[in-house]
Amino acid sequence: MRNFDLNLARVFVLLYETGSVTATAEALHVTQPTVSYSLGKLRRHFGDELFRRTGRGLTPTAGARRLYEPLQRALADIDGTVRQADSFDPGTMPGRFTVALSDLGEATLLPRLLAAAREHAPRVSFTVRPLDVDEAEDQLHRGDLDAFVATPVLTSHRTARIPLFNERYVGMVAADHPRVRGEAVTLPELAAEHHATVFGPSGHVVPRAALAAHGLLDRVVVEATRFSMLPYLLEQTDLIAIVPEYVGEVFTSFRPLRLVRLPFETEPIEVALYARHESSRSPSQRWLVEFMSKVLGERVSPAQLPPYAVQ
Repeated sequence: MRNFDLNLARVFVLLYETGSVTATAEALHVTQPTVSYSLGKLRRHFGDELFRRTGRGLTPTAGARRLYEPLQRALADIDGTVRQADSFDPGTMPGRFTVALSDLGEATLLPRLLAAAREHAPRVSFTVRPLDVDEAEDQLHRGDLDAFVATPVLTSHRTARIPLFNERYVGMVAADHPRVRGEAVTLPELAAEHHATVFGPSGHVVPRAALAAHGLLDRVVVEATRFSMLPYLLEQTDLIAIVPEYVGEVFTSFRPLRLVRLPFETEPIEVALYARHESSRSPSQRWLVEFMSKVLGERVSPAQLPPYAVQ
């Protein structure tokens, strides 16, 4: 190992995290042939192919998966020591970050994030993009995003996943709904009502899946693309919708709506923050991930939200 170049370890870690020779070359500010040459040296050194080309880029072999954690950890320790002076001070340094959120995230998480940033990082600003779970990971590794928040579990080796909080689903109806009156709704009552659902790129598939599991998809009379339109739809109709509980609490805090328990259990969802692996983050991105994890990981009541979050 005394002849092993630590730069090769960095190439290996970036190839593992990005799945791309091009992205690795760009991150290291070298040419693609240089990365390919380094990959050849890595393969000879470890006696393993390490990465195979697939339709989604480079896929690590079992040997590469065994090597990744110790090499990534070693590089992180070295980088942490070398970069002690290379830090991001949000109190004095400007920073603009691009994050992707679903419409639910914009309605419930973005106000908290912005309020905390105005207090603790006054020179930081955000650009918010609509979340497309099928594209977000590629956007992250192209540098189009610094982070995104999503409910689907993405298990790709290319991305770090940081759990924020768990969520369950409830029913939501108008406060003066003519039939759904109690704190809970029975399955026959649910089957007798017409439903509104949301289907789109944000990744919330549980409501439709729950309706399908109980043979109720034929009771859906409107299918929209954004959860944020549901309060305005439900308060003027006798429809019912299945929504994440925390989001429902926010909606009912400023619109004439009520939440009801469902007659069946739905699988809890875990809202998570996604970002590049730590070794691939800039100092400002490392700050962003820590900041978002702290601010968004603490669940607060709607009464604690900034006023503009519920208007």
